[in-house]
Amino acid sequence: MSDLPRKAVTRTVKLAALPLGIAGRATWGLGKRIGGKSAEIVARELQQRTAEQLFRTLGELKGGAMKFGQAMSVFEAALPEEVAGPYRAALTKLQEAAPPLPAARVHQVLAERLGADWRELFTEFEDKPAAAASIGQVHRAVWHDGRQVAVKVQYPGAGEALLSDLKQLGRFAGLLGPLIPGMEIKPLITELRDRVSEELDYELEAEAQRIHAEAFEGDPDVVVPDVVHQGDEVLVTEWIEGTPLSEIISNGTQEERDRAGQLLARFLFSGPARTGLLHADPHPGNFRLMAGADGRLRLGVLDFGTVDRLPGGLPKPVGRSLRMTLDGDAEGVYGHLRAEGFVKESIVLDPDAVLDYLRPIIEPAQVDEFTFTRAWMRSQAARIADPRSPAHQLGRQINLPPAYLLIHRVTLSTIGVLCQLGATVRLRDELEAWLPGFLPES
Repeated sequence: MSDLPRKAVTRTVKLAALPLGIAGRATWGLGKRIGGKSAEIVARELQQRTAEQLFRTLGELKGGAMKFGQAMSVFEAALPEEVAGPYRAALTKLQEAAPPLPAARVHQVLAERLGADWRELFTEFEDKPAAAASIGQVHRAVWHDGRQVAVKVQYPGAGEALLSDLKQLGRFAGLLGPLIPGMEIKPLITELRDRVSEELDYELEAEAQRIHAEAFEGDPDVVVPDVVHQGDEVLVTEWIEGTPLSEIISNGTQEERDRAGQLLARFLFSGPARTGLLHADPHPGNFRLMAGADGRLRLGVLDFGTVDRLPGGLPKPVGRSLRMTLDGDAEGVYGHLRAEGFVKESIVLDPDAVLDYLRPIIEPAQVDEFTFTRAWMRSQAARIADPRSPAHQLGRQINLPPAYLLIHRVTLSTIGVLCQLGATVRLRDELEAWLPGFLPES
């Protein structure tokens, strides 16, 4: 494949096959039910077949389809094991790989963006990409001053493909909802569309990465590679070694899983406090577990194309609401949620019911350390997704203010990765150290 499949008709045909396939399987499912199979068994079979087609199609397309797939992949821990198991490998592959651009096309882009003499900037340049993702691929190289670098090259036509895919996916978002119980797919796609222009702008990405690299310079736990050179649709950064978190999820030791989970939680809460920015793309392909000279495992963080700007760090009302929930202050947390717009003025809820709704979600913060598991994630998803449950009924009346949308998704995504890792994490330590409003005010 020499380029992203950009023609609208080409990409639309592939994506349009998804809802057609889902409709066909629904008809097949109806026949199975008439034939005597239970509704629950048929639903699982439908979910499994839909997942198979979805992941296969998204992996072929890159662009917005790939971006959506990556966003979905961190929630696989919420799927029933019999559905998630066979496709875990496909999801992991989606996080790390996509069909690469041929070397000749990469050279052409570099000549257009860095100048005809682009090779003089490097003493070595590997034509085979080291990694590929939704809108670009990364090549390993040696900068002219001897530094090992990563050269990120944006796919030609990436912007057009992103918008086209996400528009098409948005048309049948409701059909994809059953794949991840309790998760609203349409707002996720809308938000991804809103972030497209930022992610395509490598100048903004370079600025965000420089800010993080400066803030975390010399940090014993987190490594952010600095920016070496930034051009239009080309970004050169320092190269870092390490094991992708996707491999730790698949084959890591428990020690590695626990350390990766702790550092991921630390970065989630400390990043906004130290930089005023929230890294908003926490899928495993963007993190590396690195062994330092002293043997200490550190977290390498990549890809700052999507960030949320939080000049004061994470909002203090988040910490205060969490603290009130932990303290069992039903009236206090309900009043706080109303004041922040999570409960609209036209809605009246029972404060005790709101507290009961929140308590299971914040279980990891109630104890000194918590083991995140797929089973726990599935139980939370099932509780909220079941239309018969009080949690489902109450959840439908909770509003998510726009200012909190990205924070909410990043937090959920990070929890999804922690569950994939099966990590035991001292989450409360990170909340006390970094979350404004969490500690009681003296």
